[in-house]
Amino acid sequence: MPVTPPRLALVASPTDRAQEAEAELRKSHDWADLEQADIVVALGGDGFMLQVLHTMLETERVRPVYGLNLGTVGFLMNRHKSSRTLEERVARARSIAVSPLWMEATTNGGTVTTSWAINEVSLLRETRQTAKLEIVVNGKVRIPELSCDGVLVATPAGSTAYNLSANGPILPLGSNMLALTPISPFRPRRWHGAILPDNAEIIFRARESVKRPVSVVADQTEVRDISEVRVRAWPEHELTLLFDKGKSLDERIFAEQFMV
Repeated sequence: MPVTPPRLALVASPTDRAQEAEAELRKSHDWADLEQADIVVALGGDGFMLQVLHTMLETERVRPVYGLNLGTVGFLMNRHKSSRTLEERVARARSIAVSPLWMEATTNGGTVTTSWAINEVSLLRETRQTAKLEIVVNGKVRIPELSCDGVLVATPAGSTAYNLSANGPILPLGSNMLALTPISPFRPRRWHGAILPDNAEIIFRARESVKRPVSVVADQTEVRDISEVRVRAWPEHELTLLFDKGKSLDERIFAEQFMV
């Protein structure tokens, strides 16, 4: 029996480049509605890809995503141009599983905000004064007071982004690890971060949180004036990205370790 090809839906960033590419692709394929699609084709950059993945998590309609880069870096995307048709590229693509983080942030006023993060959850000082943070891992206080500009928890998929810029480690996909990385730490001087198993629960408590206000950012969601943030990986809500052969995310992350 012939194999039924997957139904593809097309979504695009509002940028001019992505909108032009969408108009061209609309003419060349019989696209399915987003609700009925088996695979989503996303046109844009890494920021738009994160937006698409967040929407899937929030609506609980998770499907594989094949991205075409019409942004800047495109670390989570595939090249826009190819000699193969889009249908051929999607059919030959390699699937990569990515587990998101779940964040629960409580403000000084008691408001609780929850959000997903595919790359990282980062805490940052809001004013000129250094942040002071208590770090708890699996119920045990590991650092009573970290004086710093901030701290972040990164997934393997996000370990080459902000985490790497903050001198954090690159984590291979499938390592089942998280990177806990300080941002411009002042005290304790010798602490440069930690690598944690992805079943760890991490709690950050802002000390002197009124005098030294701290914000938290989960990918694109920001909460200001926080008192406590809880973070853990959530493999039960696994996401799937599709990449052209030889250009998959795990290979890109591996190659980053040899960039000079």
